[in-house]
Amino acid sequence: MKVGRKLNKSLVSDFSESGDFALKNPFGYNTYMQQSSSEHTSFHQPLTKEDIHADINARVSRIDHEFREAFEFIQDYPKSVTFFGSSRSTEDNDHYQKARSLAGKIVKELGYAVLTGGSAGIMEAANRGAFEAGGQSVGLNIKLPKEQFPNKYTTASVDFSFFFVRKVALSFAAEAYLFFPGGFGTLDELFEILTLVQTHKIRRVPVFLIGKDFWDPFHEIIKENLLALHRTINPSDLDLYTVTDNDDEIISRIRSVPIHDGKPKHHLFRKD
Repeated sequence: MKVGRKLNKSLVSDFSESGDFALKNPFGYNTYMQQSSSEHTSFHQPLTKEDIHADINARVSRIDHEFREAFEFIQDYPKSVTFFGSSRSTEDNDHYQKARSLAGKIVKELGYAVLTGGSAGIMEAANRGAFEAGGQSVGLNIKLPKEQFPNKYTTASVDFSFFFVRKVALSFAAEAYLFFPGGFGTLDELFEILTLVQTHKIRRVPVFLIGKDFWDPFHEIIKENLLALHRTINPSDLDLYTVTDNDDEIISRIRSVPIHDGKPKHHLFRKD
């Protein structure tokens, strides 16, 4: 089976000619200091005001570069859905198989690109399903000191140094968000999406929580604790997401969503 040419496009440019800490160390100044302390025990020279100013400028420049590259990359996929979920799910896991199957159906029936965080588990499963169906299978990878490795089922991929830039890219102009069971990272991404929709900072599109064995208890906590007991949300907020395992319902609702024009000013940075 042939799929599109694989693109490994890194957003992490080589700034080795610069002396700025932020450019030489994508994992942050504190990490750099810890590494320097362990490798050079005599490193005790304090930063000057000029050093700090240069470091700030370098970091802002790098963030700006990643955002620009991310928007350019994502705009190549005007019809897309984004899958989220645990990187720990293995191939014999029911949720892995569900994500693989559903991604394949979305490609075959809708022709949409499938976007994921590009790593293992649910991300691999969704990329795999799209890849096997002959569709566009996109991975948005994060560079970490350990544990995060790209899966082999992407037709295009891009690497990020900054988590928040990657999160924006994963939410940019998607026609639906599909959340499978996951840990803190998945929940962080879910609540950010729900908050952005709730506050009208991004347009309202379907948010599916797939895997009722995992999400039904979560929904009860939201309904009984946040809504009924503490009244920290409105009843209408329960409509921001849908807990379902029904593929037909998911595909039908995705099909009904207008295709986004892909322009950042209409999607991520609204002022209303």
